[in-house]
Amino acid sequence: MERRRVVIMGAAGRDFHNFNVYFRDNPAFQVVAFTATQIPFIHGRTYPAQLAGGLYPEGIPIYPENALPELIKEHSVDMVVFAYSDVSHEYVMHRAELVCSLGANFVILGAEKTMLSAERPVISVCAVRTGCGKSGVTEFVAMALKEQGKRVVVIRHPMPYGNLLEERLQRFETTTDIDRHNCTIEEREEFEHLVEQGIVVYAGVDYGEILKRAEQEAEIIIWDGGNNDLPFIKPSLELVVADPFRKGDELRYHPGEANLLRAHHVIINKVNTARASDIKEVEDNVRRVNPRAGIIKTSSVIYADNPEAIRGRRVIVVEDGPTLTHGGMPLGAGVLLARTYGATPVDPLPHAVGTIREVLLRYRNLKCVLPAMGYSTEQIRELEETINNTPAEFVLVATPVDLTRIININKPALRVRYRIEDHTGRLKSVIEEFLKGVC
Repeated sequence: MERRRVVIMGAAGRDFHNFNVYFRDNPAFQVVAFTATQIPFIHGRTYPAQLAGGLYPEGIPIYPENALPELIKEHSVDMVVFAYSDVSHEYVMHRAELVCSLGANFVILGAEKTMLSAERPVISVCAVRTGCGKSGVTEFVAMALKEQGKRVVVIRHPMPYGNLLEERLQRFETTTDIDRHNCTIEEREEFEHLVEQGIVVYAGVDYGEILKRAEQEAEIIIWDGGNNDLPFIKPSLELVVADPFRKGDELRYHPGEANLLRAHHVIINKVNTARASDIKEVEDNVRRVNPRAGIIKTSSVIYADNPEAIRGRRVIVVEDGPTLTHGGMPLGAGVLLARTYGATPVDPLPHAVGTIREVLLRYRNLKCVLPAMGYSTEQIRELEETINNTPAEFVLVATPVDLTRIININKPALRVRYRIEDHTGRLKSVIEEFLKGVC
């Protein structure tokens, strides 16, 4: 039987997982290429033969997404699988129309077609968009479970931006582990805050192997989703975080809407700073499309050591990169803290260099805020130069990463953090009820 030729469209995460669990050992298909977008510097690599399996002795090449039309024609591709996240429904359909126009089938694999089954109870923390506060919820849930005496391990959505073979399975218990794996700023944003709380984190490329290892040391596993992607492991409890600052996006973005439809409980976060009317609109949308889901409201509380130091000062605000870029948020915790204490954010664009300047020009929604982009050594250097070039009296480091451990900053730096507060105790009670059912 002739194998059906496939291209997988991705961004170094969901694409590799879909291949591993659905295509790798399936002789009915031949994956001729991956395409890559959304994340810089990830194309031009090869998915290694050691990960690709016996059907792919030379591995699989990874091309930029703009090569897709040529790949379809050159390889007479039968099927294109869309496998990345936090994109609008309109965006997805434009890609579908392109693929259909070239004669191939456009496919999105179903949620449970790519979920691994676990031997331990799994709580998933996913979202409807990047930047909803999912990381803070994961930390809250992990700490609540630890308070109940449970051994907890977090398995994090992949971010394999380096050597794929070396990153097949990664375990982070200390910040030294993070340093040893040469993690990018984006990876540190997701790992560091959990490790600092004594929570072990797994990530990598091969989630079948990762799950086996995690199950050896965990009583309960938390799946910490990336962007607004679906879980890779079948959850017993699905928590989905929504953001009233982007009301309506819960119904407009892929696959965040699928998360919303699957959720056991939807956490409407940032209720301490969002408008009541926006909170209500999100709540109404949830009740309309998923009336069986419980609704939990939480605050995202911003704090810093000695914030009075910035009062009346000029500051450069560095925020979480993905939240500001493909997440579409124009600001984050740093800007909110600056406003609270009467500080003036300085526009970094006139002082930006290299790829950092390109990012600021591409995302024109960003005003007087700097995304913490650091996908390569060179880009980290450009971030450092941009920060140091910008005339300000303080740097507000509002990314979850302690940037002072990574780059040399020529100004005083104030770390801005946030934590989830569960006003009504509803989230904690959901976790306690879950434990009664599984323990």
